[in-house]
Amino acid sequence: MSSMREPMPMPAPTSLPDPEPSRFGYPNLGYGIGLRTTHFAHILENRPPVDWFEILSENFMDTGGRPAHILEQVAERYPIVMHGVSMSIGSTDPLDREYLRKLRALAARVKAVWVSDHLCWTGVLNRNTHDLLPMPYTEEGLRHVVRRVRRVQEILERPLVLENPSSYVEFKGSTLTEWEFLRRVAEEADCGLLLDVNNVYVSSYNHGFDPVEYLLAMPHERVVQYHLAGHTNLGTHIIDTHSDHVVDEVWDLYRLAHKLSGGRATLLEWDEAIPPFEVVHREALKAKDHAEAALPPAAAGSVKAKAKKPAKEKATAAAAAKGQPRVAV
Repeated sequence: MSSMREPMPMPAPTSLPDPEPSRFGYPNLGYGIGLRTTHFAHILENRPPVDWFEILSENFMDTGGRPAHILEQVAERYPIVMHGVSMSIGSTDPLDREYLRKLRALAARVKAVWVSDHLCWTGVLNRNTHDLLPMPYTEEGLRHVVRRVRRVQEILERPLVLENPSSYVEFKGSTLTEWEFLRRVAEEADCGLLLDVNNVYVSSYNHGFDPVEYLLAMPHERVVQYHLAGHTNLGTHIIDTHSDHVVDEVWDLYRLAHKLSGGRATLLEWDEAIPPFEVVHREALKAKDHAEAALPPAAAGSVKAKAKKPAKEKATAAAAAKGQPRVAV
């Protein structure tokens, strides 16, 4: 694996293409947050005016008792979207059919509007690393993932929505950029995309690519949902911790993405050092203000990854990241 790419400067686009209709006809649910145990009591007692909730699929697939009862109550009042971290769509292990059966059953039980997971692999030889590991962006890897996505969609009987994960290292053998790989997977497997704008920024900082080029290359008609989150900037690299407020650079990217798609359901992730419900909800609602704000002509060109350290310093990023919080879901 290699550690970083040099930045690829790109002039600001003078105009943006007109948004295309959503490929799958999914509704724009508005502005949601993740359903977390810390907020269970507040949600049940106050029925806050949240547009929708996203659940971590694995937290409820094999869970009964109080968590399942609370989820049922929430699902009666709010739209639910499912987001997973264990499908391992890029692994060479066979697809876990029992996992997919449980996933499909949970989606039916909560009437999930859509089901998402990550474009990554999480283990091999039946060993789960509990991390979202980057793909080698090659033609062979592309064909492998496309076949598996098609099969998952047949089993789930619905489109799969794939998220771009954050990453800290890359494969030297990659022949495609991440955005080329992601776009082609979506088009060739006919699946949806969960575009995590924070992850685009995090990876652009860590690897030295232009996040604007990434956003402009997306098939925005396939984007079903956006993720926003805070992160931890360690200078040499960024760790996607979901533990703070969204930074200005990510808000700028979100405004551009919103203009390119015409608007999609947007979720605020906050998974570490979780503050009171009202704080998380206010952060989510900032997305509405940014979505409705005009995009200045030079905004796209001004959104760049910050200056990077020398490559020899960047090479230590993965080692430095070891042991840090890893909640990029």
